[in-house]
Amino acid sequence: MTASRRLLLVNGPNLNLLGTREPEVYGTATLADVVKVTAEAAETLGYELRAEQSNHEGVLIDAIHAAREDCAGIVINPGGLTHTSVVLRDALTGVSLPFAEVHISDVYAREEFRHFSYLHDVAAVRVIGRGVDGYAEAVRALVAQL
Repeated sequence: MTASRRLLLVNGPNLNLLGTREPEVYGTATLADVVKVTAEAAETLGYELRAEQSNHEGVLIDAIHAAREDCAGIVINPGGLTHTSVVLRDALTGVSLPFAEVHISDVYAREEFRHFSYLHDVAAVRVIGRGVDGYAEAVRALVAQL
């Protein structure tokens, strides 16, 4: 598959706990459900999906760096790194790929520290508080810009 027909899905720390972690906030869908929903949305639009989840910032940065070789764009839920990671922002801007920032919960209806995103002003697309379906929405909006 050519670079123009592949997307990278990145899920950050603690998203491996989806389905059991605070279901009243994040719902009962699992990370496997997230990957499935996202892959199906990408496939419908003629894109392949590569998925990466890690609780380690460096692993996520390495995956983002690798994406510049074979991906057209990135869909990312950085989890708590949204509010803390300048280096994640630098990796995303450094590879010069358009990306969609996704959050399952409505971060603006939660604790105040969650209201700030280091990615908000450089993301091509932002989808917040749409649950797992937000990933598919992000894919559609991102592909529309490619």
